[in-house]
Amino acid sequence: MSSTPDPTSASRPWQAVYPLVGIAPDLPAPEYQSLAHLIHDHCTRWARDSQAKAAFTCVVPNGMNGSLSFAQVDALSDAFAGYLRGTLGLARGDRVAVQLPNSLSYPVVAFGVLKAGCVLVNTNPLYTINEMVHQFNNCQAKALVVVDMFADKLPEVLAQTGVKHIVLAGVPEFFPAIPRGIIRGVQKVWSKVLPPVTVPHVRLQAALAQGRASLAQQPAKNYWQDLQPNDLALLQYTGGTTGVSKGAMISHGNLLSNVQQMLSMGATHMSPGQECVLTALPLYHIFAFTANLLGFLAIGAHNILVPSPRPVQNLQRAVENYPLTWMTGVNTLFNGLLNEEWFLAYPPRHLKASIAGGTALHSAVAQRWREVTGTPIAEGYGLTETSPVVSFNPLSGEPRVGSIGIPAPGTDVRLVSETGQDVPVGEPGEIWVRGPQVMQGYWQNEAETANVMHGGWFATGDIGVMDAEGFLRIVDRKKDMVLVSGFNVYPSEVEDVIAQMDAVLEVAVVGMPDDRTGEAVRAYVVPNPDHAGQLSTEDVLAHCKQHLAAYKRPSSVVLRDELPKSPIGKVLRKDLKAEVKNEFNRA
Repeated sequence: MSSTPDPTSASRPWQAVYPLVGIAPDLPAPEYQSLAHLIHDHCTRWARDSQAKAAFTCVVPNGMNGSLSFAQVDALSDAFAGYLRGTLGLARGDRVAVQLPNSLSYPVVAFGVLKAGCVLVNTNPLYTINEMVHQFNNCQAKALVVVDMFADKLPEVLAQTGVKHIVLAGVPEFFPAIPRGIIRGVQKVWSKVLPPVTVPHVRLQAALAQGRASLAQQPAKNYWQDLQPNDLALLQYTGGTTGVSKGAMISHGNLLSNVQQMLSMGATHMSPGQECVLTALPLYHIFAFTANLLGFLAIGAHNILVPSPRPVQNLQRAVENYPLTWMTGVNTLFNGLLNEEWFLAYPPRHLKASIAGGTALHSAVAQRWREVTGTPIAEGYGLTETSPVVSFNPLSGEPRVGSIGIPAPGTDVRLVSETGQDVPVGEPGEIWVRGPQVMQGYWQNEAETANVMHGGWFATGDIGVMDAEGFLRIVDRKKDMVLVSGFNVYPSEVEDVIAQMDAVLEVAVVGMPDDRTGEAVRAYVVPNPDHAGQLSTEDVLAHCKQHLAAYKRPSSVVLRDELPKSPIGKVLRKDLKAEVKNEFNRA
């Protein structure tokens, strides 16, 4: 592939939209040298505003909760930085893996790693031993902070990696004594989810005590005051949907820029110091890490953390007990809430807007969400490699359903054909992105980096269409496209049509081999429980016949109780494609 010359203002039609929707056209230079500077400054600022103001509140399904103020988060993360550098003797740039669910421990530990000048390696707590071993060996992690519920994996992991230091944290960490004791008792005695720990380790509270002692010799600021925007902040591993997961190298500058971009796009609906955001998506995922953890910290929001959003009823106490003004989520989360009686009866009264990302937002879900809550879901688009925000649907005016909005300030987007040429307006092409949020490359993987980076442009692998005003629409993943008799079929389009059926809860579309057409379309459909027994495969086929061209219609419909999903609730088409492959290999 070859890159074209730099875009001119004529090739950025979205810039004419900015003043109409209250978005500043230019992205200013980052105010801070590093995330540590941002974290310390905003914790200090909002602590001055109110010493008692809660920065983070963790809410478990029964409503029990604990909170940390901005001042506490600043002091505790300083102590953890002191533990890493002063007690353990880690060096600037050393990798620290953090394997925690949403909890009060997460911001303390993550901010501490960044303040230590170390590199944060976010790790899914549900990873298997093999996945942990791959990631820890690839990043050469020196230390691991892990939730104690999964300590039984540690003996095998430590035997196969170079991890030297283990810190254990619990979900109710920093809760008041009584609810903490009750939760720990239930975990240990009733649900039996606390395995014995058989490897050398230190509990988080003890690590913090040691860190505080070390700060007497070396203030935490000494570890981060010289950090620069180009320094590596985060190794964020991709989901591995195209093979072995790769570590995207995300710098302090990448994340600082993306926070600015995100806030500039949402500024019309954000009041610093007055927002309350629901964080149900995991903070170890780049979407919630940048948007919820960093972005809402920067405006002094109260962050409501839910350790696990599944089943979706786990969110009930958080939704009912706090004045939520913002939510972030994926299509399946919003759809799940819309099928909960308690949510329909008492939707959040203070909600201003929600942000959808991670996967395509079905138009039927977006429309029903507005009807139920009276507020919009603004669909955005991003990737791990872009920190993640690339584009966002403006909140002023009517959000364009089906669109992922316009590029964020400071971002260039072009749509490229298979031959590397820019495609005409309205024609599909691969989305290429350039901007200050684009990663430095893949960790120790020059070949994969070269595959996606072209003269400063990141080739996303997503197929999109841009209209004359610069609004983008995702057609589909390049690798998920189904080729039927030479015609391109984009699964998202078929999914969106089927999702409009009231009797459908969820749907996923993949390709399958076909002797006549090369490939054919298969739809996996989960019936809506409210319409139990009312949905048949014939109903789905008839609906598709009415709304889709013949080559786009499923030739096979499979009814399922559930669909495979990632930890953030993204439907995993790759798992369904593997099922299809196994099925036809056996045939």
